[in-house]
Amino acid sequence: MPHGDHVPVLLQEAVAALAVKRDGIYVDGTFGRGGHSRGILEALGPQGRLVALDRDPSAEATARQWNDPRFHFYRAWFSSVPDVLEKEHIDGIDGALLDLGIASPQIDEPERGFSFRADGPLDMRMDPSRGDSAAQWLASAGEAELKGVIADYGEERFAQQIARAIVAARAHEPITRTGQLAAIVAKALGARARGDRSQDPATRTFQAVRIHINQELQELPLALDAVLQHLVAGGRLAVISFHSLEDRLVKQFFRRHSVPFGGDSRLARLAIASDALPQPPLKLIGRAIRAGDVEIAANPRARSATLRVAERTAAALT
Repeated sequence: MPHGDHVPVLLQEAVAALAVKRDGIYVDGTFGRGGHSRGILEALGPQGRLVALDRDPSAEATARQWNDPRFHFYRAWFSSVPDVLEKEHIDGIDGALLDLGIASPQIDEPERGFSFRADGPLDMRMDPSRGDSAAQWLASAGEAELKGVIADYGEERFAQQIARAIVAARAHEPITRTGQLAAIVAKALGARARGDRSQDPATRTFQAVRIHINQELQELPLALDAVLQHLVAGGRLAVISFHSLEDRLVKQFFRRHSVPFGGDSRLARLAIASDALPQPPLKLIGRAIRAGDVEIAANPRARSATLRVAERTAAALT
């Protein structure tokens, strides 16, 4: 079961974090090219089960080549997790893994439009059959919307200048290629971009557009909630994130569900005995895990990865 050219990040750490039971039932919510799924299957016994999801057609093509009765794949979004588990007649799962990074082949294939490093059609959709492409959105979004997306999802402090430049450029010709967008951003930033040689000036804008096009920050909370609803006591949820916006959502979700007062600091200050409070449904497992020097040297994209893990308690969900 090869996983192609994509190197799964924090593979050993993620599989270990799940504490895989040989006869357990697990979900890989981001199959990618199957690296983490392969690790989970290797830890499972003959009675174990793994259900994997991904919205990318290339991921589906990889998964369809696998021949393992313990493994079922669904071409589906995060928000479809409950439907997928219902189709599998699964009520409770022993663990779930979410690797929120995009697969290396997605970046390396210019026709997917994810990267500014090679010119290609400006698409960026993980599921090309659904929603507008990046080119279509850039053609219709107003300057204020462009600025908001680039600032919020790209954490780009020059979002206003970039949004204005996009609007001006599309008035002359449609922005349909990754090379066009990268050039527009570089020109908009000018000398400011040359001050930071560690990052291409288009990096934050491309991240922002990709996140928006794929509704990544809207889908993540849906996946976290769905997994929590189906985890059995002792089941583990492991999430690998690659930028601060994702990691913040995961961290907040884990905290909110791992303290009796739901993360509300106002309730935490009330004079209520801890044992009088309802027990939370999750407990945190260790600290955030990051890739070591050896992995980063072999796979530079691991540098930004953060793995967080939580375990389901026996407490009822409220």
